[in-house]
Order: sequence, then C-alpha cells, then structure tokens
Amino acid sequence: TMLSSVATAARAAPAQASMVAPFVGLKSASAFPVTQKPATGLSTLPSNGGRVQCMKVWPIVGLKKFETLSYLPTLSVESLLKQIEYLIRNGWVPCLEFSLEGFVSRDNNKSPGYYDGRYWTMWKLPMFGCTDAAQVVKEAAECKKEY
Repeated sequence: TMLSSVATAARAAPAQASMVAPFVGLKSASAFPVTQKPATGLSTLPSNGGRVQCMKVWPIVGLKKFETLSYLPTLSVESLLKQIEYLIRNGWVPCLEFSLEGFVSRDNNKSPGYYDGRYWTMWKLPMFGCTDAAQVVKEAAECKKEY
C-alpha cells in the first residue's frame, strides 16, 4: 500500500504544477520577536478624523497633562523666546500647556514619577514644523487671553 500512495501522489503532481500554493504564513514565529501594545488608551480607538471640530485637543477640566517647561519660574518674553529658540534649534516640537491654578498641584498622589498628580492641559495641537519662536509666543498669548 505504501507503493500505491507514492504512485498516486506522483501522478497528481503534474496536474497541479501550474497552480500557486496559498500563503499560509511564516514557518517559525520564534524568529521574529513580537511586542504587543496594551489595548488601553485613546490611541487604540478607531477614528477617521471626521468629528474634528477645532484644533483644541482636550477640554479644560478633567483630562490634563504636563511636560517640559512646566516647572520653570515665570519668564519674561525675552527669556521665553530664548527657551523656545533652544527647543526649535534642537529639533523639538513646541507644544503649549497650561493650568487653571497657575502652579503645579499634587492632588492625587505624593510619590515622584511621571504620573504623580502634577497635571497641565494641552493648548491646541503640538506646533509641528514651527521654526519661529515668535509664533509660539503668539499662541501662548492667545491661550493666556482665553484662560
């Protein structure tokens, strides 16, 4: 019976020689390391951008963030321009953030770290492609005027 199976397979092969085998995937998954993002956060939600009404990214109350220049003392316009020029010169993207309180508050957690209760709110979108520090200062003045 072993001989008849081989003979049958040999006869069937020429008839299927012109067919292309379907792709069934990679042979070994261990050759490629796989990293998976946790399915949490807003980045996993599907969106086509159809509901965009304005440039602001977050409401003023509730969803707050903080970043780079949040902890500097109050700066003059000239000092602020120098800080922004430094950021732009290093290829960093200016992004304006603010707080209703006007100072850093640690209401939710007393331990140090990135998510430790010190929050600021983002004003509009990051200023991708911005090469003029005066443009950033103008946006900061607009934010200050509104809030």
